Amino acid sequence: MGSDRRREELVSARKAAGLTQENLAEVMSVDRSTVIRWEAGDHAPLPYQWPKLAKALGRTADELRGLIGLRLLADTPELDSSLEPAFGWLDRRAGWSAGTARARVASAEPARPQSETSAGRSRVAAVLAEYYNEPVPGHSAYAARCGQVEVATSILTQPGWLDLACPLTAKNDRLVLSASDEAARELVDECAAVRRLAAAAAEDVRIADVPLYRLTDVQIRPDGIAGRVQLVPFVEYALSMDLLERELRESRAVQPGRMPLRDRYLPDLHSVLDLAGRLCAGGVLALTAIARPADPFRGEADYLMLVQERSQHVVNATRRLAVIPKSFHGPLANQRADARIGATLRRELEEELFGRGDVDRTTGVQRAADPMHPARLSGPMRWLTEQPGRLRMECTGFGLNLVSGNYEFASLVVIDDEEFWPRFGGDVEANWEAAGLRQYSTLDGDLITELISDETWSNEGLFAFLQGLRRLAEIGGERVRIPAVELGS
Repeated sequence: MGSDRRREELVSARKAAGLTQENLAEVMSVDRSTVIRWEAGDHAPLPYQWPKLAKALGRTADELRGLIGLRLLADTPELDSSLEPAFGWLDRRAGWSAGTARARVASAEPARPQSETSAGRSRVAAVLAEYYNEPVPGHSAYAARCGQVEVATSILTQPGWLDLACPLTAKNDRLVLSASDEAARELVDECAAVRRLAAAAAEDVRIADVPLYRLTDVQIRPDGIAGRVQLVPFVEYALSMDLLERELRESRAVQPGRMPLRDRYLPDLHSVLDLAGRLCAGGVLALTAIARPADPFRGEADYLMLVQERSQHVVNATRRLAVIPKSFHGPLANQRADARIGATLRRELEEELFGRGDVDRTTGVQRAADPMHPARLSGPMRWLTEQPGRLRMECTGFGLNLVSGNYEFASLVVIDDEEFWPRFGGDVEANWEAAGLRQYSTLDGDLITELISDETWSNEGLFAFLQGLRRLAEIGGERVRIPAVELGS
């Protein structure tokens, strides 16, 4: 059926139902431009939209598929509708007919559930050090010592990227948005992508149709962070670079020539450092420390530090320890202004700790013109921003994660006003990304040293935690009594 006939029949069906393009767009929760594209034959409604569209037009499912010129592939079982954008993206990228990716995922071999005892953090760091055994001068994997505990991570960094203490203000936080480069798109392994989507369906992992920032250039200095980012669909990252973490978990031999995806995307450290030549997505994560007053039951004044146990529904660092907040760096509503690291950090404080579900990017829906407008802030965030000095946000380090090539901006969030915890401590609650939330006191050096040695840390989470501890020891005074965190070689 040609697009001209399809457009005419769909237009006729809409008019017969007494709907204007605006009416139908409102019913379907889409823009009018989307309805125009449907009727012009440029795009077809996604399968998860079909039942609602059929009801709006007063047609049966078969009649609707005839109107839009599509047929469900035979014997295709139902899958979570949240994955439909990923199916559509893969169909377009692979050059498949509509519905092919969905059918292949539905018929894929059931994904094996991820083991609760997958390789520990130090093992991940060790096997990646073996894979990348040809060093690049000036760069090394982040390592540190705390008391008698020594740790190594898979975060590639350099001395100039560490101990930054860089305030995340407009003056110092200067990542800027540039035009996207279509030539830099990653090649997609269709078979691996199908397996990834089958695993996501089995494990109820969220793969949202939202944009991410990919880093193409960066300059790191203690007095400022500068660089350039471009926009890339989250789905492209999830079905290319993110596949490296699963391949790493499932591989029996981590060595060049034995890991097809890693050999393609990140074969050596030079490719890791080639930001402009690959898809380098990443994130912002922060150790959060909240000043607490002295208490007759708890004891002396201290800082409360928060650590999350990641849930099984997140894309990476699944079931591992991490600081909180931890998020992919991407825009919420203002693609240019949100390129700053601090913008992501403030948004994630609202979402991951202060209960703002309306700034959750995984829903793919954003209706507010300015979601972070002062009038929309949560009570805790509004109070923190009312007076200077209540909230301190700093970037403490930068590195490139060898697990998936992600960039990591390690940060520190300090709430210095003792009034916050008695007033708002009961409002602090992790969102769906965390399976649990732990708290630690900066007066409990033994417990913190034990925490640092925990093998369930994500490498980037431990990197941010240790960098945050080093900075907190400098500014916390008597509230901080932990063994010194010394950087390794």
